Amino acid sequence: MRVAGAVPGQGGVRPAGEVFDPACRRCPRLAAWLDSAREKHPGYHLAPVPAFGDAAPRLLIVGLAPGFHGANRTGRPFTGDHAGILLYRTLHALGLASAPGSNDAGDGLCLHGVRITNAVRCVPPANAPRTDEVHRCNAYLTHELESLSPRAVLALGQVAHRALLRAIGARPSRFDFAHAAVHDLSPDFMLVDSYHCSRYNTQTRRLTDDMFHAAMSRAAALAGLIPGDGDAD
Repeated sequence: MRVAGAVPGQGGVRPAGEVFDPACRRCPRLAAWLDSAREKHPGYHLAPVPAFGDAAPRLLIVGLAPGFHGANRTGRPFTGDHAGILLYRTLHALGLASAPGSNDAGDGLCLHGVRITNAVRCVPPANAPRTDEVHRCNAYLTHELESLSPRAVLALGQVAHRALLRAIGARPSRFDFAHAAVHDLSPDFMLVDSYHCSRYNTQTRRLTDDMFHAAMSRAAALAGLIPGDGDAD
């Protein structure tokens, strides 16, 4: 599927996509949160964070939102905080990233066939975006899907899972989130779910390195980036 309309047979209506606005202030709470942090953190990005990676990706990874001291500081998704450790290490192990880690947006890291974005582009208080904020940001995700046409998406967490489905006009209630679940959305568009690679999930062992590697491997195989048919080992 190239996201030309609603997912066939799902009864959804695809929203209109919009080009990412690096100066977006549609969400009053998030805009105010960014404004309030500027005096204390003058060197931080403190603005909507754009997607990062291959300009013609086969695999799109969708996270939740920028971390305050990670992407909100560096201006690049999953860069400079705990969540990026497992993500970039796994991508590198699969040959999809030029280095196993990323702490700075100017470090020269390159992704191969992969692009990373977030369901919400601005850092939310307590790392918890509200539903209306996810919905306002959804037009940017829709535009990315329309313009990039990835073969597969890896959704990191339930919010990202639901945002992706909303962006293509599918009904989230018809596709339950579960770690390592694979959803065949159309003949050429697959969705793979994973628990988010957050500090909480990895430290509590809700998500292990092996679990994340398996989910990422399956998504990459379905996207045609690594050998295999996407079946679990």
